[in-house]
Amino acid sequence: MQQGMERVDAVLVPYSGAALRHRFLPLAESAIWFAPFLAFSLAFLVLPAAGLVAGSTEGLHGPTLRYLAQLLQPQYLMAYESSIELSAVTAVLGGIVGVLLSWAVVAGRIPRLFRSTLLTFSGVASNFAGVPLAFAFTSTLGPVGMVTLLLARFGLNLYRDGFTLFGFAGLVLTYLYFQIPLMVLLITPALEHATRWSEAAANLGASTAAYWWHVGLPILRLPLLGAMLLLFGSGFGAYATAYALTSGMINLVPILIGQEMIGNVVYSPALGDALAVGMIVVMAGVFLGLRLVQRGTRA
Repeated sequence: MQQGMERVDAVLVPYSGAALRHRFLPLAESAIWFAPFLAFSLAFLVLPAAGLVAGSTEGLHGPTLRYLAQLLQPQYLMAYESSIELSAVTAVLGGIVGVLLSWAVVAGRIPRLFRSTLLTFSGVASNFAGVPLAFAFTSTLGPVGMVTLLLARFGLNLYRDGFTLFGFAGLVLTYLYFQIPLMVLLITPALEHATRWSEAAANLGASTAAYWWHVGLPILRLPLLGAMLLLFGSGFGAYATAYALTSGMINLVPILIGQEMIGNVVYSPALGDALAVGMIVVMAGVFLGLRLVQRGTRA
């Protein structure tokens, strides 16, 4: 009889009140902390994306895939190609220069005042875009800009030599103004973390090359890939800067979306939604590629 009671107790103990609270309380706490993130994701990621997909398939006589199929036309494919090229170039150049500046601040023997100044300027410049940025570059490097006229006095005529601020090269230069500071802000904490490990490696007798190969690069790999992805997304979705600088004459996807939504030339909100869905697909593909690279390097 006693053995039977012990067996019943052994079965019922995992389902007692204290055991249930001990098992499910961490899950409830995690759900409470996860709820704001879930609400934010639904409100600003899932629902807008679903709205774009629904809008891109909405026709006059019911659901249609005609607008999504139009993305395969040459003019739209060229727009995606130009946008991806512009974003990739500015992400790579901005990433390289940003890492060098950040490394100079973290590991270089420079005055502490310069570090504070650079980080403060990066915080301001990374958010300085749109019409004000286009106006600033036009006043500086436009055909009658201050720097253009100054260089002309020394015999260097930028526009006669083939440079133009209102083309692809001008957009790259303008985008770098906010891409480089953004990279500085993103990568500085990771470099500061890596320098702490370098001191430990040096104390253990590791050379500089051994540290970077076995410790530094593995530590910085994920932050660098993540920062480059953010830079790519920042350049890929920029609209106001390119539109204000080129008056909408360059073939970029955000400019095409604006034209379809505003209706200056044509008016087709469904096609604009389809173009936005294509941008989501491109960003998802880039993110998936980075994830595959991360898994490959871990293996």
